[in-house]
Amino acid sequence: MCTGMPHLEGMQTHAKTMFRRAALAALAGTTLTVGAVSAVGCAATSHPSVPADLGAPSRSASLDAVVDEPGPLTVETVIGADWAVPRSGLLNLDHPEAKAAKLTDGDEPIHVAFHVVRHPIRGTFLVDTGVERALFEQPDEAVIRGIAARVARADTMKRRTDTKTWVEQSGAPIAGVFVTHLHMDHIAGMRDVPAGTPVFVGPGESTARSVENLFVASIVDRALENKPPLSVLGFERDPDGAFEGVLDVFGDGSFWALHVPGHTPGSTAFVARTPSGPVLLTGDACHTAWGWEHGVEPGSFSHDKAASAASLARLRTFAAKHPTIDVRLGHQSLTRSGPS
Repeated sequence: MCTGMPHLEGMQTHAKTMFRRAALAALAGTTLTVGAVSAVGCAATSHPSVPADLGAPSRSASLDAVVDEPGPLTVETVIGADWAVPRSGLLNLDHPEAKAAKLTDGDEPIHVAFHVVRHPIRGTFLVDTGVERALFEQPDEAVIRGIAARVARADTMKRRTDTKTWVEQSGAPIAGVFVTHLHMDHIAGMRDVPAGTPVFVGPGESTARSVENLFVASIVDRALENKPPLSVLGFERDPDGAFEGVLDVFGDGSFWALHVPGHTPGSTAFVARTPSGPVLLTGDACHTAWGWEHGVEPGSFSHDKAASAASLARLRTFAAKHPTIDVRLGHQSLTRSGPS
């Protein structure tokens, strides 16, 4: 639950996530002590959570041992919409590589996507949720609406495939949704996912408190309103130290979850073994092709830049050990040549 919000005569602070801008817009022009800021805040959602009954804690050495072997899964990536957001959020422009390349802020083209993971026995799962139909056809009723939609310029999203259309055309039951994290552009299609579908999140993702959540927690609540309690993945410390935690999701070595905190506390990446080789879904541990290629972590959109940089480095080290891996980033394709 959010704490009570005191009478504010304004506040200025630096955005740490894309949608912190909504909080800044509402609080602009005021003064607030650091102590008062720390006393104000709420969790990412008031939606209840329970420990997940899926996933066996493992280690990176076990993943490394099997990841290059052909597996039983298929992975389809569906682009929900094209968009553009500030480059300073997507990339740390203070990083030496970014400075050497003379990168500057400005709108960077991205996409909003979800991934469809099909297991021959377990069924069809989504990783993230794309964009709901209502955002384009009934914007006043959409999950992202009001000040958050205006600040995020949600009306500039160009629809490709909304999630409801994909669900209707697919016809396959959805066994569950794995969210890389709870930022709005990753759960914006959640209401188009059938009611009652289990939703899996990383540890601390739904409970970490922040000021911006005063403005966006209600949006996350709306997205989750017809879903059961969030299932929190039970990561344990990776004995090999390659990641914060490693889970064998289905217990058969086909699908793996990696705890990669930084962008958010519970940020999670996924690895799927397919007949044509492994697929790595980074989530927003890396947004852009340029960031991946140059080892530059996300910028102001991240909760903890240092942890974000460490998680990106770990993912790139893992991918370098397995050069056939198909890396699918949070918001761009690796076929892009770099920032616009």
